[in-house]
Amino acid sequence: MTERVHTPEEQERLVEQTDEGTQDDLLPRTEDLVVTGAQWPDEGNTMIVNMGPQHPSTHGVLRLVLELEGETILRCKPVIGYLHTGMEKTGEELTYVQGCTNVTRMDYASPFFNELVYSLAVEHLLGLDVPERATWIRMLLCELNRVASHLLFLASNGMDIGALSMMIYGWREREEVLRFFEKVTGLRMNHNFIRVGGTAADLPDGWQDDVLGLCDIVLEGVYDYDALLTENPIWLERTVGVGVITADEATALGVTGPILRSTGVAWDLRKDAPYLAYPEVEFDVIYTDNGDCFDRYRIRLNEVVESLRIVRQCVEKMPGGDYRVQDLKVTPPPRKRIDESMEALIHHFKIFTEGFKVAGGETYQAVESPRGELGCYLVADGTSRPCRMHVRAPSFYNLQSLPVMMQGGLVADSVAIISSVDPIMGDVDR
Repeated sequence: MTERVHTPEEQERLVEQTDEGTQDDLLPRTEDLVVTGAQWPDEGNTMIVNMGPQHPSTHGVLRLVLELEGETILRCKPVIGYLHTGMEKTGEELTYVQGCTNVTRMDYASPFFNELVYSLAVEHLLGLDVPERATWIRMLLCELNRVASHLLFLASNGMDIGALSMMIYGWREREEVLRFFEKVTGLRMNHNFIRVGGTAADLPDGWQDDVLGLCDIVLEGVYDYDALLTENPIWLERTVGVGVITADEATALGVTGPILRSTGVAWDLRKDAPYLAYPEVEFDVIYTDNGDCFDRYRIRLNEVVESLRIVRQCVEKMPGGDYRVQDLKVTPPPRKRIDESMEALIHHFKIFTEGFKVAGGETYQAVESPRGELGCYLVADGTSRPCRMHVRAPSFYNLQSLPVMMQGGLVADSVAIISSVDPIMGDVDR
C-alpha cells in the first residue's frame, strides 16, 4: 500500500487549499490510496509525505508536510500546535509572583532565560532596580544555561547526522552544568530561581571553585568536539552548503540568534541592546557568512567558549551585597524571620497568596537566549496579575526558516536542517 500520487493539477489545487489553512487536505484519504506495488511516480508528478509529528529527528512534536519530486524537496510546510499548553493565557491568571513558575517551562532547554525576561518586564513596570549582586548572579546562570543548551544541540546534532559518539560526549559535559544548577537551585531544570526583585537565594558556599572547575571540564570537551567533527570529511559532506539561508531571507522572516548570525549579520542583544551587566564584560559576537548547517554548528561551538569566558569574568567580578531587593511589597521576608515575627509571617502569607499590585502600563523586554531574541510583552492594569502577556519566542520565528532552507535540497538532508535550527517545541507552541 503506497500513498496516492497526485497529478500536477491536483497538486496545485491541494497546495492552494493548504495556503488557505487546510493542511490536512495535503494528506491522502483512505479511499484515495491505491495498490501500486513498489511503483515510483511518473516523471513530472510529485508526492506529498508527512515527516512527524512522531519523527525522532523533529526534536519534538513537529509535523512537516513535504512535497517531493523524487528525492528533492520542492516545498515544505511546518505544522505546529501539537504541544500547545496555553502558557501565555495561563500567565494572565497567575500573580506576578507566580509568573516565573509558569514561563520557566516554555523553552525547557534554557529555563533561566524565560525567568529572566519575565522578571525584567515586571521590574520595568515597577520601576525597580535589583541589587548589583543579583544582576551578576543572573548573568552567571544565564551564560551557564547557554552552555548547557548549546551542548544539548551539539549532542543531538551529531546524533541526528550519524556521529553517535557526540551524543555521549555532549551529554557528558552538560551533566556537569546541570549538576551545578541543582546545587544552586535544587533542580536540574524549570528552576523558578530568577524572580522579580532578584533571585530566590544566594549562591552556595564554594560556588567559585565549582564554576571554575566546570569551565575547565566543558572547555576540554569543546576541544574534543572540534577534533571529532569540524574537519571530519563525512561531517563536512553532510553540512557544508546544506540548508542555506541568506541574510535578507532571515531578516524578512524575523529569524534571530545563531541562524541569523550564520548569514553574516552580527546581531546579538547582549551587544546591540545591552542588559544586565554585559557592558562590563568582554566577549565577541560569533558570526559567519555562509548561512548553512556547518556554520550554525560552528557558531554554537564557539559561543560555548565565549560564554565560558563571560562566566570566568562573573566569578572574578562578582560583587557583594544582597541577592534581592528588600522591599516588603515585592519580595518575601528572610525565611528565618518567619519563625521570629508575626509581621514577617503575615507578610510572607500575603506575598504568596495575593501577590503585589503593578500600576497600569505596558512594556516589552528582550534578552538574547541560545536561540535568539526572547521577548516578553506585558500589560498591567493595576491588579496583581497582568491583563495581557505575550512572549516573542525565538523558536517560533526560527521555524519559519525551514521552507527556505529545505527548498531544492534532498530529503535525506532534512534531518540535518531541522537539527541545525535547534527548535524547542515548548517554545514554539507555548
